[in-house]
Amino acid sequence: MPRVLHVQASPRGWGSFSTRAAQAFLEAYRRKHPGTGVDLLDLFAADLPEFNAPQAAAKYAVLSGQEPADDAARAWKRIIEITEHFKSADMYVLSCPMWNFAIPYRLKQYIDIIVQPGLTFSYSPQEGYKGLVTGKPAVLILARGGEYGPGNPSQTFDFQGTYLEAVLGFIGFTDIRPVIVEPTLAGGPDAAEKALQRAIQAAKALADSL
Repeated sequence: MPRVLHVQASPRGWGSFSTRAAQAFLEAYRRKHPGTGVDLLDLFAADLPEFNAPQAAAKYAVLSGQEPADDAARAWKRIIEITEHFKSADMYVLSCPMWNFAIPYRLKQYIDIIVQPGLTFSYSPQEGYKGLVTGKPAVLILARGGEYGPGNPSQTFDFQGTYLEAVLGFIGFTDIRPVIVEPTLAGGPDAAEKALQRAIQAAKALADSL
């Protein structure tokens, strides 16, 4: 059965604009593809390991062509488990608010766990860096309090969508579809509701096209 991994990066529950737009996408997608399973990874409820000295030692060992040992080996085993869970999906929906022009810290922690040599990317002097997660689409549902679109003076402060597209591209994604909810704060409640409804319609249309 095809499986979608929904990585939810907001702690606000149904109060989250990105979560609500993502649900609209998933409902529309499952209507078109009724056999699809959805696996929710709520990052603010998930048991994610810290990326501390043992994890860093394991990563550098792998980058050096060595096997992690002792504490590093135990830490690396958990990294592999989480990364393999990520890689096992057929499609990805990542719903994410903008925090301080970038992404919530729990999403950054998750990215730091799964972007690993030999698991999601490789390196060789001949090929350089090469992404290993290929042939799978990713849908980004991004909510922002202000407006950061093309031509807007605030566009240079967008380290949310630009970062996510860059890091997903690094590990192999080439089919990345963003849906933007903005502004959710700057224009007041009425503007936020209109922005949400526009994003929901865009999300449904995207689901119908996939």
